Amino acid sequence: MNYTLRQLRTFVAVARQGSFSQAGQLIGLSQSAVSHSVKELEAEIGVRLLDRTTREVLLTGAGQQLATRLTRLLEELNTTLLDVRSYGEQRSGTVRVAASQTPSAHLMPQCLASTQQHYPDIRVILHDRVQQAVLHSVRNAEVDFGIVIGPLGDAEFDAEEILQEPFLLLCHQNDALAQTESVTWAMLTDRNMVLQDYASGSRMLVDAILQQLAVRVNVVQEIGHPATLYPMVEAGIGISILPALALPLPSGRKLVVRRLYPEMNRSLMLIKRKNRSLTPAAEAVWQKVRQQAELLTQTRSLYPAF
Repeated sequence: MNYTLRQLRTFVAVARQGSFSQAGQLIGLSQSAVSHSVKELEAEIGVRLLDRTTREVLLTGAGQQLATRLTRLLEELNTTLLDVRSYGEQRSGTVRVAASQTPSAHLMPQCLASTQQHYPDIRVILHDRVQQAVLHSVRNAEVDFGIVIGPLGDAEFDAEEILQEPFLLLCHQNDALAQTESVTWAMLTDRNMVLQDYASGSRMLVDAILQQLAVRVNVVQEIGHPATLYPMVEAGIGISILPALALPLPSGRKLVVRRLYPEMNRSLMLIKRKNRSLTPAAEAVWQKVRQQAELLTQTRSLYPAF
């Protein structure tokens, strides 16, 4: 049978009110529309539901039976829909987020604090991992979503870029480049460099930039954790390249950062499994990460003043 929910609700309204006009006022339809809807329902099920006179509308036996059962079923349906809407508005539960190391250290603390303030019933568990491990965690549903370095060519994820940040030069304060007002990538030619290894989402981007600009450097050390860059460069082992999100520098270090020209950026991206919806709680945390990234961009705090 081909009947609509609207026809059923209209019939129940007529049964309750005993009038087409009063039922129409209750559900926002004209008297003629109510009458037409009931006639369509009767035609579809092949049973007369109402006896109509000039003065009143009466239920037939079949109509009385249908109205009694429909009233209960429609109330149950309405309760179910309200429960689903309540779930959709729910902001509680545990949310697991995997993030590569620099976002974990320099973006997520503010996001966690803001989430705790605005959604005290949400518990966020942060997994601080290298890029490939973040991708693996999202792919295998070990976490709700991840934060990675882009651009990301993997089509198996739904991805959203939330931030672009420039690469900067990191050097000892006594280095000749520290005294240079405008440092170009070409000035890095033949310099000894300490770079993160290929577990980092940035390393392949840095390699691509150097190749694009035809700049040859001597990579003397490849390290895993970005914090290791600072003592390496301070000890004079080499200079380095770091993303702006890694700022500010640790206090007390004999280090400086300089902008590199032409400006080259990396992207920060939120990713989740393809075509999978986030829970309401995870969606709330996702939005908090977006807001914090937007705040960094708006205040231009990613761009140090030299």
